[in-house]
Amino acid sequence: MAGIGGSEYGRKALASAEKYLGNEYGLEVLHPCYTEYHEHLGEISSYPPGYKENGSVFCHNNPWVTLAYCAVKDGEGAFGLYTRNAPAYIEDKSEIHRTEPYCYSQTIAGRDAQNYGEAKNSWLTGTAAWSFVAVSQGILGVRPDHDGLTVDPCLPDSMDGFEASRVFRGTRYDIKVVRGENKGLTVDGRRVAGNTIPLSKSPVCKAELTI
Repeated sequence: MAGIGGSEYGRKALASAEKYLGNEYGLEVLHPCYTEYHEHLGEISSYPPGYKENGSVFCHNNPWVTLAYCAVKDGEGAFGLYTRNAPAYIEDKSEIHRTEPYCYSQTIAGRDAQNYGEAKNSWLTGTAAWSFVAVSQGILGVRPDHDGLTVDPCLPDSMDGFEASRVFRGTRYDIKVVRGENKGLTVDGRRVAGNTIPLSKSPVCKAELTI
């Protein structure tokens, strides 16, 4: 996410995270899990294997990895990870999660757990807020900048585009993103260089980005 090492090492790190930590609900905190208590490690080794910090999918930090996928322009990876623990996409597993099907839980039991897939501590998490950031600023790519609103989407191949409205510094920006050959950004009917919508003093500003 910080750009350290460039996109090549970023992709390598993401591939390793998926290989060693990935399961059907997201990325686990660690694997393999601790199976006995270690005094010098403390709390992390006090939980049973697959639970909480000892190898569960800690939902709060999965959106950070979604943003990392966006940083290397991997729309399939970003959207795929997002949907693996988003409530709207896993309602059919509610009998496994055993928490409310309409909200995020703090943690989902990992592969080494006795009840793999069981969720814990619904509501008690920052996951919803971070997932909103990952979707709005990462996958959809609409994020505030000093000089305006930058639109830099990282979409999966299955998405042809989207429409979004964002109120920013007193102006409502109606944004449309489409796939097409004539790539570029148009703001209120005028072509603009780059992918940042300049600040507007109008109540409403309309922009269209072709990717």
